[in-house]
Amino acid sequence: MMGRRAVIFGLVLAILLAFFLINAPSPSQLAYAWYYQRRVPLLPAYSGPLKTRLLVLAPHPDDESLCCAGLIQRVLASGGEVYLAWMTLGDGFQWDAALLDRTLRPKPEDLKRLALRRLQEAKAAAQALGVPEKNLYFLGYPDRGLLHMFLESFYTPYRSRATGLNHVAYPETLNPGAPYTGEAWEEDLRRVLKAVGPDLVLAPAPEDAHPDHRATAYMAMRLLGEQEALDRLRFYVIHGGLEWPLPKGLHPGLPLEPPPRGRHLPWERLDLKPNEVAGKLQALKAHRSQMEVLGRFMEAFVRTNELFTRPPKEAPE
Repeated sequence: MMGRRAVIFGLVLAILLAFFLINAPSPSQLAYAWYYQRRVPLLPAYSGPLKTRLLVLAPHPDDESLCCAGLIQRVLASGGEVYLAWMTLGDGFQWDAALLDRTLRPKPEDLKRLALRRLQEAKAAAQALGVPEKNLYFLGYPDRGLLHMFLESFYTPYRSRATGLNHVAYPETLNPGAPYTGEAWEEDLRRVLKAVGPDLVLAPAPEDAHPDHRATAYMAMRLLGEQEALDRLRFYVIHGGLEWPLPKGLHPGLPLEPPPRGRHLPWERLDLKPNEVAGKLQALKAHRSQMEVLGRFMEAFVRTNELFTRPPKEAPE
């Protein structure tokens, strides 16, 4: 019996060690962070409007706080208005559901419950930032399904591999029962833009590694482009490659450097005040389900600045 326990213990230890070695930052990743953090003060200051009507497009609950909690607070403090729109409720994050429900194989019902929990967490984060509940929009489309909807299922409903759903099935969403199609998503987002009438829209950059983020970027450019309003659009990045941002964990005195996947973009930095940094951390803590799984990654965005960039004026050759 003791021998068997020793074998199991050794196997678990080996798996944990392998996981650490695989996920440990490489020297090149650490060197990137060290080099670019020292170049952040050289970036131009944020030039966008502050006393404005701001609409933040977030693919998942928590993206709004990771990218833009500082700017959200600054706009509100300047007398502007802020509106938040979540494309999905994060119902495809199986690791999260597995941890919360203490199961190795989360079922579709587990993921649906996770979506409802994340909706309430998004409300709590918005409240922490001072955004009124009447300014919140939940679209309820499938996590990890947005790019499929945009590219392959624009007219024919996409079925979520995580939940089995092919339509919006959550309460408090903008258009309950809407099919999981790019066309329905486009119409919902067009409806949000019409209702809000934003002067400034924040969306993920096309360079972001996550497919839901890229799809949100494409849809934002499509809709603002048809309105000839791309000058109102600013991009942010959450999934920037090379384990970005490093170091992981809470380092509020460090600057946030440009992400490797977008280091070529013309970034502007918004320097945050101490109370804005504290407010950003408070908003992230409201996303409790995500902090349990990704806490060190999320805390790494609590820095002295946030970064935003404009869409390119000309298509690359």
